[in-house]
Amino acid sequence: MPLSVGINHVTSSTADLDRLVTFYSQMFGARKVFESAKTDTHGRMAIVELGGTRYVKIVEDEAGTTASAPRTPSAHAVTERFGLAVDSYSALRDLRERMVRAGADADEIERLPAQWVLRFTDPDGTPLQVCAHAQPGDDAV
Repeated sequence: MPLSVGINHVTSSTADLDRLVTFYSQMFGARKVFESAKTDTHGRMAIVELGGTRYVKIVEDEAGTTASAPRTPSAHAVTERFGLAVDSYSALRDLRERMVRAGADADEIERLPAQWVLRFTDPDGTPLQVCAHAQPGDDAV
């Protein structure tokens, strides 16, 4: 049996911490649970809770590096992309509608063999996904 019970957090770099915190709050109902000022070892940082024990740690990079920015091999690692989960197709559909109303770049929901997938782009231009588990024979409702 695996020791891990899941992913606790992902970290993403941004040029505008407040903008990404607002995005996750408005789109996912996330709440900021921690914020720290810039130090000698890291930029200004916030942690937003997405639900349960799942978090996005957002670090502000004054150089303007974002998760979607081209990087050289020596550049500081940033999140390239990640997928969030919701509990149902209807939650995914509601999220997409909220994103579209807010002017976000959100694709149509796609049915894959084991899940529904919504691909979208965050305010920094990073391509991300939100997924909902699907059973064979599940149809969009």
